[in-house]
Amino acid sequence: MKEINRLRIILAEKNKTGKWLAEQLGKDPSTISKWCTNSSQPQLDTVIRIAELLEVDIKELINR
Repeated sequence: MKEINRLRIILAEKNKTGKWLAEQLGKDPSTISKWCTNSSQPQLDTVIRIAELLEVDIKELINR
């Protein structure tokens, strides 16, 4: 499966955990884990919120 998002990489660069992100978004940690492994993808509005929380441009979260 092609990696669509770079969430795992950005979390590591920002010294944040999936658990932290789950708490910020009010999501289950297993959902964040699925996003990090690219087995599922967040909705666009959630990607925007993730970019805000991690203080990155949304483009940094998505592979071309």
